[in-house]
Amino acid sequence: MNDVLNIRNVSKSFGDKFAVKNVSLDVEGDQIFGLLGPNGAGKTTLIRMIMGIYLPDSGTISIFRKNLSQVVDGELGYLPEERGLYPKMKCIDILSFFLELNGNSHKKAKKKALEGLEKVGLKNWAEKKVEELSKGMQQKIQLLAALNHNPKLAILDEPFSGLDPVNVELFKEIIKEARNNGTTVVLSSHQMELVEQMCQKIALINKGEIVLYGEVGEIRRNYGSKEVRIEFGSSIPELDYDYYAENLKKEAGSLTLSLKKDISHKLLIEKIWEKGGEIVKFEVENSSLHDIFVKVVKGEERVNEN
Repeated sequence: MNDVLNIRNVSKSFGDKFAVKNVSLDVEGDQIFGLLGPNGAGKTTLIRMIMGIYLPDSGTISIFRKNLSQVVDGELGYLPEERGLYPKMKCIDILSFFLELNGNSHKKAKKKALEGLEKVGLKNWAEKKVEELSKGMQQKIQLLAALNHNPKLAILDEPFSGLDPVNVELFKEIIKEARNNGTTVVLSSHQMELVEQMCQKIALINKGEIVLYGEVGEIRRNYGSKEVRIEFGSSIPELDYDYYAENLKKEAGSLTLSLKKDISHKLLIEKIWEKGGEIVKFEVENSSLHDIFVKVVKGEERVNEN
């Protein structure tokens, strides 16, 4: 796949404080890429540099192997963290305006704006002013402004913030549809479950630096701890479980433990059998992305799967 976004050794400071420090990453086409980080980690600063709102102090950013100044109208879409629409404009007019800015004729812009409003259930609100809409409705307009012109690359900063579950599902469908239609999406979100469902690859920024970068599946398999639950048909056999596990919880007839990285569940089963243990149920579950995120941010781990 072709690289859509390339970031090399980019740094940005405000006064004597680094917001982004020596960040490098690549985003390939035809995917939804997750850009994660706790509040104040530097991800919004990095997004603003990608969009040309801030200039990096050092390093380079290229989009489609070009400088931002060489990217043509319509190739980019942007949903900022701080939402901003013209409150006195009608919904149909503001969407048409953005579509025309991105290279559509007036007639085509009106048509695509109406199609977008119908897609998000706001066709009957087309002639209403933005200020008459609820916050959730305005967010739909903002998402349409970022994606309705079919950009090659879309940067979406916290698109799910404040949405109810129904609209979260709608936004997921719209973002996936954009990806299926050829838009590469960089998605910033605190909602780890959504990132896990939607993204093929992620980068986690903490304190201005990339501390985790790779394929979601590989990171979960190789980086998260393996949670194991064992139910026994008889008493729990005597074994030095601390040798095999980082954490251990004993209950009547069952064990729940987190295997150490160099310990396979197959080895544990063999040792239990050697001790005469009768296993009636054995479940293995890798750590969720949320668990890994918390562990990394707390400074317990660091990984680069690139």
